[in-house]
Amino acid sequence: MFDRLRTYLPTVALAFLIFYFSVHAFTGEGGLLRSGQRDATLIAKTKELQRLRAQRQDLELRAQLLRDTSLSADLLEERARSLLGFADPRDYVIRLTP
Repeated sequence: MFDRLRTYLPTVALAFLIFYFSVHAFTGEGGLLRSGQRDATLIAKTKELQRLRAQRQDLELRAQLLRDTSLSADLLEERARSLLGFADPRDYVIRLTP
């Protein structure tokens, strides 16, 4: 009886391997059934990349405006005083009551 089963053993093992790899080809991490999920992830990551590139371009433009060659010292001083609430002793300050 074992001799008869022994002849089918390679066939059963091969069938099991084919079944095992077929299941993983469809349902595994890189399987065919996950291609929609990969496409959605790719689209989301592409949109995020575009957003980050736009943000980087904006930051590079702002950094370029802060360089010594393109920065107006008077404008910088005026803006700093406005934000910090300081005034030069030679400035005329006119207070308005609300």
